[in-house]
Amino acid sequence: MLFYKIIRFFAIIVFNILFRIDIIGKENIPSEGSIVLCSNHISALDPIILAIAIPRPISFMAKKELFKNKVLARIIYKLGAFPVDRDGSDISAIKSSLKILNAEKVLGIFPEGTRVAKMDLENAKPGIALISIKGKSPVVPVYIQSNYKPFHKIIVNIGKPIHLSEYFDKKLSTEEYKSISKRILNSIYSLNKI
Repeated sequence: MLFYKIIRFFAIIVFNILFRIDIIGKENIPSEGSIVLCSNHISALDPIILAIAIPRPISFMAKKELFKNKVLARIIYKLGAFPVDRDGSDISAIKSSLKILNAEKVLGIFPEGTRVAKMDLENAKPGIALISIKGKSPVVPVYIQSNYKPFHKIIVNIGKPIHLSEYFDKKLSTEEYKSISKRILNSIYSLNKI
């Protein structure tokens, strides 16, 4: 992950010049073990802000369209990201996610699957809960608040881990996974302090 660390180092310098970044709840990130980092999604810059805010390397699930450009795809892959088809259940993306979690790493997911301006619980994808439960990993909710205008404040509010151990090794329906994903999404937006 040397490439990730180098890019993160330069991103910290550049983004701290361009914005005022305020990180709340950094102590809620476990220092080791697998976690599913779930955040709201308001800008294409969100993954960079999360990488700056979270001290551990994050492997992001990213829309497959970003991988069409071969040069960009190589960079994204080197940063630990992998593609997901947002239009259906992508078994390959689920397998990649579980591989990351089984390696005790941090998986980054935007539960709504795309950029949105305001919360709609119906946007929560059942796959978020499925991955967290099958990967036996806590979910760490994060809320990013910003208009991303230069020299304005970006607030990153990191919530306490959500443990889903009560569902481990249970057979759940799609609707049950969807319900748990809604709970996760609701916990993200509850971190909005304005």
